[in-house]
Amino acid sequence: MSMNVSEYIWHRVQEWGVKRVYGYPGDGVGGLDVALEKTKKTLQYVQVRHEEMAAFMASAHAKFTGEVGLCFATSGPGAIHLLTGLYDAKMDHVPAVAIVGQTARTGIGAHYQQEVDLQSLFKDVAGDFVATAMVPSQIRHLIDRAFRIAQTRRTVTCVIVPNDLQLLPYEEPPMAHGTTHTGTGYAGPAELPNDALLSQAAAVLNAGKKVAMLIGAGALGATDELIAVAERLQAGCAKALLGKAALPDDLPWVTGSLGLLGTEPSWDLMQGCDTFLMIGSCFPYSEFLPKPGSARGVQIDIDGTRLSLRYPMEVNMVGDSAVTLRALLPLLEQKPADRWRKGIETGVAKWWKTLEKRAMEPADPINPQRVFWELSKRLPENCIMTGDSGSVANWYARDIKMRRGMMGSLSGSLASLGAATPYAIAAKMAFPERVVIAFIGDGAMQMNGLNEMITISKYWKEWSNPRLIVMVLNNRDLNQVTWEERVQLGDGKTESTQSIPDFPYHKYAELLGLKGIFVDDPERLGAAWDEALAADRPVILECYTDPNVPPLPPHITLKDAKNFMTMMGTEPELGSVLKNSARQVLASVLPGGKD
Repeated sequence: MSMNVSEYIWHRVQEWGVKRVYGYPGDGVGGLDVALEKTKKTLQYVQVRHEEMAAFMASAHAKFTGEVGLCFATSGPGAIHLLTGLYDAKMDHVPAVAIVGQTARTGIGAHYQQEVDLQSLFKDVAGDFVATAMVPSQIRHLIDRAFRIAQTRRTVTCVIVPNDLQLLPYEEPPMAHGTTHTGTGYAGPAELPNDALLSQAAAVLNAGKKVAMLIGAGALGATDELIAVAERLQAGCAKALLGKAALPDDLPWVTGSLGLLGTEPSWDLMQGCDTFLMIGSCFPYSEFLPKPGSARGVQIDIDGTRLSLRYPMEVNMVGDSAVTLRALLPLLEQKPADRWRKGIETGVAKWWKTLEKRAMEPADPINPQRVFWELSKRLPENCIMTGDSGSVANWYARDIKMRRGMMGSLSGSLASLGAATPYAIAAKMAFPERVVIAFIGDGAMQMNGLNEMITISKYWKEWSNPRLIVMVLNNRDLNQVTWEERVQLGDGKTESTQSIPDFPYHKYAELLGLKGIFVDDPERLGAAWDEALAADRPVILECYTDPNVPPLPPHITLKDAKNFMTMMGTEPELGSVLKNSARQVLASVLPGGKD
């Protein structure tokens, strides 16, 4: 069957196993738009409200499914808009392919309308592979290499297709000098370190008396293996934020998140260990890891460039987390239950009680921690959660008890505002039968979340299970940055930059034919979650919360304390800040948590 270039592109991506593409139309991809309509029975097109959202959805699709995420956009401004979401995929090491249009080949170099130097524009975000098609016989190898490189290197690639090329008849590359003949299919990475490295790693781990494990997104498929190794070593396990779903939080030796959004037990675990096993993580904050030299280190990662990047490891192994741990387990000696493991479990149990006390402290009108605490015990089986950047990430990291079978993700290394809603849409498109819950602050909701609610209203009736909840923390404040100014800079809230307009998010849901729920009474939070989880359509749950409840770090440094004291002279909401801070600190140390 004869095809034009655009029709062949969609045919070829399907041969790579792609079932869904996120995008927005334009004359720079007119041929691709027309061809896509012809493939709608086999390739689902998800029309977003803004190209940045298409790239975020491609990133989220890769995170939740393990497949390559695919997005496309028109030339000029459309291509530019993709960048933030593509950087999210690049920095969190997930595979995504972007197909973008370009000015007609005859107009390139003529300062033509919407002509942008796309090769240069995408050279950083898609540095491993970005190429412009100039003749039809190139298309096959450009698509093949974009997908193979994205998968192999877990990164972003880009194919640029000028719009006049899109309607030309597709041609197979000839058998001639200067051509190449590619095929589809991905073999997967080399997964197993050699026996000598496994033996060295086992020797280090067997010699340790106080083993700490840190797991990340690279260990999401290794839950059984992680549990077996942790039990054999009698280790405690902390989690990087993107690895939150790798181990359930109901295991008594799982200490929760590590870092600025982390827990006290995770801090104690890292400071007290003598042996450190890091699996599938590129956790960025070295100050939360053991002091170099205080613990012997072993690391497993599929990407050798990320070994010994945060901590000077004694044994470095390139391999798949599950495969490597399975090979390592028979070499490990069973350690006895002792004070180390018992101390970890005691600390974890105490921490969960502390979190509950903090969540139940009064605020004006709602303590944001209680929003998450009330949901945590109501989470449906196998639900998928997405978090935005900002203070919601703190509460998601700490107060949500992840159970086995659940998934959760957010913009990790890029920490971009506005990712939760497109992430939730991608999750729902990939798993329409599962309940999806997005946590988003009002700043992110105003930035782009409101627009993507229109996308939800467009597609929700196609889902086998219509339940998708977008929970908005309405605190009229760009809250995370406000607290960073207070604690990191020693300055009070700068109202001109931090205060944002109030908006009736729940009423906006009703305008779209969705369900809106508003709650400003902490005693009604549980009922509000029950109502949202039982709804017959997507929901915006708007929680009117207090912006001055502090996201306390797991370890308060002298510098943090000094900055907090300095901030008092310029803080316009000092009374509320002091009252809430005192309640949160005292909840950690006083029985019952009363001030």
